[in-house]
Amino acid sequence: MEFESFLSLISKLDQAELGGLNSHLKMIPKERKLFNQQNIDKMQPKKAAVLALFYPKVNNETFFLLILRANYNGTHASQIGFPGGKFELFDKDLEYTALRETYEEVGINSNEVHIKKQLSDTFIPPSNFIVRPYLGVLMETPNFNHNHEVEKIIEVKLSDLLEEKTLTTKNLSTSYMKNIDVPCFKLNNYTVWGATAMMLSEIKDLLKSL
Repeated sequence: MEFESFLSLISKLDQAELGGLNSHLKMIPKERKLFNQQNIDKMQPKKAAVLALFYPKVNNETFFLLILRANYNGTHASQIGFPGGKFELFDKDLEYTALRETYEEVGINSNEVHIKKQLSDTFIPPSNFIVRPYLGVLMETPNFNHNHEVEKIIEVKLSDLLEEKTLTTKNLSTSYMKNIDVPCFKLNNYTVWGATAMMLSEIKDLLKSL
């Protein structure tokens, strides 16, 4: 999708309804336990925020950013996701968290990012985080400068996400069950599943609804 077409499309985002759980369910294995809001509240999850960042690149085509996290002693080590992280006490709100973490992880200044839409919160049971995604736009091709938390920058064509052929399943062992078929996206030869896939599913449904 050309970037001008993308910008024209997202100009309608204010009136668009989020897919929420309906979008998320497309990427959740049937074996996974679903948590209602009351149960989530009882677990007192930690807050976090991430940024789904879109920008023009080769031939003015629209791309978005994913990162491969570095290998460390943590729940989300070596996983693919959006830049972002934990809400800190000095953060004024979760949007600030998403922008701050994006700057720290991949070197994009917050004043260059135009936040277009707050997406649905996503609960991550293994780490007990409730994550708020934001859809943001850069008007120019970025120069990324990643820190030690990021193993690799992954730039994905938006058109690939919107193609149905990138939606697939893979047999995986997760924190809650072994050898189950997990819905996922195959993007740039990477398997994207879990919370990031749930967020991408909502973004895909949202853009297709415009």
